[in-house]
Amino acid sequence: MYVIGTAGHVDHGKSTLVKALTGIDPDRLPEEIEREMTVDLGFAWMTLPSGREVSIVDVPGHERFIKNMLAGVGAIDLAMLIVAADESVMPQTREHLAILDILQIRRGLVVITKTDTVDDEMVELVKAEVEDVVEGTSFQGCPMVGVSAYTGDGLDELRSTLDQVLDHTEARRDLGRPRLPIDRCFSISGFGTVVTGTLIDGALAVGQEVELTNSGRRARIRGLQSHNTKIDHTPPGVRLAVNLSGVARSDVKRGEILTNSGWLRPTRRLDARLRMVKNANHPLRHNEGVTFHIFTSESTARVRLLDADRLPAGADGWVQILLAEPLPMVKGDFFVIRSSEDTLGGGQVVDPNPRRRHRRFSPDVVERLTTLDEGTGEDILLSVADQWGPCDLTVLSRRSNLPVPEVLERVGRLESQEEVVVLGKLGADESAVVYSTQGWTILKSNVFVALQTYHNQYPLRRGAPTQEIRSRVGLSQPVYLRVVERLAAEDYLVEDGPHLRLPDHQVSLTPQMEQQVEAYLKALEQDPYTPPSDRPLDPELLGVLVDEGKVVKVNESVVFAASAYQEMADRIVEHLRSQGSITVAEARTMFNTSRKYILPMLEHLDQQRVTRRVGDERVLR
Repeated sequence: MYVIGTAGHVDHGKSTLVKALTGIDPDRLPEEIEREMTVDLGFAWMTLPSGREVSIVDVPGHERFIKNMLAGVGAIDLAMLIVAADESVMPQTREHLAILDILQIRRGLVVITKTDTVDDEMVELVKAEVEDVVEGTSFQGCPMVGVSAYTGDGLDELRSTLDQVLDHTEARRDLGRPRLPIDRCFSISGFGTVVTGTLIDGALAVGQEVELTNSGRRARIRGLQSHNTKIDHTPPGVRLAVNLSGVARSDVKRGEILTNSGWLRPTRRLDARLRMVKNANHPLRHNEGVTFHIFTSESTARVRLLDADRLPAGADGWVQILLAEPLPMVKGDFFVIRSSEDTLGGGQVVDPNPRRRHRRFSPDVVERLTTLDEGTGEDILLSVADQWGPCDLTVLSRRSNLPVPEVLERVGRLESQEEVVVLGKLGADESAVVYSTQGWTILKSNVFVALQTYHNQYPLRRGAPTQEIRSRVGLSQPVYLRVVERLAAEDYLVEDGPHLRLPDHQVSLTPQMEQQVEAYLKALEQDPYTPPSDRPLDPELLGVLVDEGKVVKVNESVVFAASAYQEMADRIVEHLRSQGSITVAEARTMFNTSRKYILPMLEHLDQQRVTRRVGDERVLR
């Protein structure tokens, strides 16, 4: 299904033509009917001679309602530029045409209305003027049809021409992520909140849980209608009325995007290629304030020019736009910017959420943006992975604006060319991520530096606690586990229990340290059950002995030789097996030691899950 939009100057007969074509009056507001002037968006539908059903969005032509016009044309597939035969091209004809050209509405036709009010020669003169006006725009060379909504002349030809144009119009791609820009919201008694809009991507179904991206509110689809017909589900490219449960009418306004939860977030900053309209009243200055329009949303904004000081009429350049109100968008969306009175220009979103504020006149910035704008799918994915890595499948698809199957195919090619590193099985494992080769090299370097720094700081420790390294390189736990697994497989590092170390890291003691260790062990062995605590060893040296299994540290002040600890543990376990339980006093008598030593020993056995405490006794676990 396709959506057709009208455009053109006020009083040129847009709404009258829609009513003549469809039998539906798109003017629904009392003031529109009373004043015979469209103020807000109107909607209708019809079946063309081929049997193809189409939706129609009728827009206001008055200059005061341009923002309403912009809310209606952002999601159309084909535009009818309406020009009255008795007035020819007028100011809003030119402005609406400029907007359609900016939005790259490439399928369209010109309809010369009110042909019954002039002679044939005047109609031909109007057509000639329109040809001059559309030259150099997306409407250049489009069909022209003369009609009279009052007599019906030309309506059949118009319907046939619409069919012919739509025969060569591509249907909207389904990228698997529904987006419905809301252009109307109202309540129906007994049903609740209803929103309308054009589904520009993905599919919706009754019962589906959805989210309003600006507010974050969740809702459930209670019912769907298209052209007053109930449906259970729908593909993209359809005008819809969606009955929502879980949200009040006051919770929703024009400009919200209805979609699946979790993937689309509003942004305050975007990168884009901006093109000024040919008849812009003044050049765009760096950091100039504008109004930013995208689909049914709008916000005030400032435009930072990245490769110029000024953009004159008809020029284009790279910009970073800073929004006063965050708006949801994806790569490839078209937008329009306006001053308080005129349309200045617009363009296409290249990066919907850049990480940083760009430096102006930077060749690297321009090169990256050019790649995102003009590069192949692989180029774009590589750039996304380079900037946002590690990227999961959702991030890659959203930021490249490519469907998931295509992302998987292209990432596979990049991996075979060693342009990216894939950790896990992308598409099958939720924690699988992709790094650019450059990003992976940087990460490996960061891990090496973190480990080497730790080894230099603590040369007598067998390795660094794995979670400390995770904190130093700033990775989430799922991604970090993938990284460690891959680096260990590449022999880049060694996993040693809860520790990590570089492969060439070894603990070595100086002769002086060896002497201190030998004296300490000898002291422990001289009185194994009552080891001296007045001859503490340097904590780092003691850590070496613990790692080597030569001593057991049962608490901060009591350390046993490993042989003594094992003997005591064996005798306690043997006693428990024969007697069933043991008290602190019994254990103290067994080894002729004091409570200072035997209580930490028993508590350590509890910690090791050998024993457990029951009242004043220990029993075997």
